[in-house]
Amino acid sequence: MVESNSSANSASPSPAPRTELEKPIYDPAAPSAIEVEHIVKKYGDFTAVDNISFDVKEEEIFGLLGPNGAGKSTLIRMMTTLIPITSGKARIAGHDVAKEPNAARRMIGVIPQALTSDLDLTVEENMNIYAKLYDVPAKERKKSIEELLELVDLTKWRDAATKTLSGGMRRRLEIARGLVHHPRIFFLDEPTTGLDPVSRVAVWEMLGNIKAHRKLTILITTHYMDEADRLCDRIAIVDHGKLVALDAPSALKASVPGSNVIEAQFDNPPADWEQRLHALSEVTSVQHEGAGMYRVLTGNGSRTTTELVEMAVAAGVPVKSLSVQNTTLDDVFVHYTGRQLRDELQKAYAFVMPQLPGLQP
Repeated sequence: MVESNSSANSASPSPAPRTELEKPIYDPAAPSAIEVEHIVKKYGDFTAVDNISFDVKEEEIFGLLGPNGAGKSTLIRMMTTLIPITSGKARIAGHDVAKEPNAARRMIGVIPQALTSDLDLTVEENMNIYAKLYDVPAKERKKSIEELLELVDLTKWRDAATKTLSGGMRRRLEIARGLVHHPRIFFLDEPTTGLDPVSRVAVWEMLGNIKAHRKLTILITTHYMDEADRLCDRIAIVDHGKLVALDAPSALKASVPGSNVIEAQFDNPPADWEQRLHALSEVTSVQHEGAGMYRVLTGNGSRTTTELVEMAVAAGVPVKSLSVQNTTLDDVFVHYTGRQLRDELQKAYAFVMPQLPGLQP
């Protein structure tokens, strides 16, 4: 994956959809669309979100990256007024979500991880019902639906029953439906979970087009490294409810010691093989991934690869596969959390929804 902030990209004469080659430079002086200050969420003695602070600038695509159970969805639910904040503050377009929940809700669109469109209604009927719930005037409603169906490439399926759509098409419908009332800020919780690779790329491209067309601020949660790398201007890595890193994807990758990653699989390596790999020139870390596979971070991929092959030949250890690549967000996550990104089992805690969302418990 290639990233560029070159003047050639920034000198484009007119706005264009975001691509992985064109990421705007983060402007810390830009107005904030979302402000989170020392936010905490507790369920009894369990702290799901632990003293997290960050802000999201207007028209930025901001990613919350972490494993399932890290606290990403809980954080979004607090910011969107669905569950109360234990302590701290969250402001959406200047509105305190605890004190002005209705004003905050009018500024946002929310796409949950689960698909929620009515399967027995058509695509257009789903859009219409959602627009009516937000009191979108009839004339504006028709125009907005037409525009959004075109943006998500569902115009030809507007009269199709939602239950006949593929998973990717249903996700595109959900995204269009969440924008029908013209929100300024868009929350997407795991937008491509369960989609095939082609559908995932289609959703990425669609989000870039919609963001450019509607001038949206977008906050995405994901546990897909390639998704965060491609879409986001900045990424916040969350683990066990804590914010462990926050920066642009390129800066996060540059912060990891070692500029190259060697993935090598060996046939029956000896018990001390990990220690031997760590002793090679300019190696900063070694991860044993099982089945004879090792992931080696190094500051000099060429030199370390040569030494690795020579060591394997001398030790009589066959090399089954070998590849060299640049540092990825996987390596960033391991560097900051000390383990690989993976799903985790979480204990369920009883919770009763308050009568008025957004109030302090």
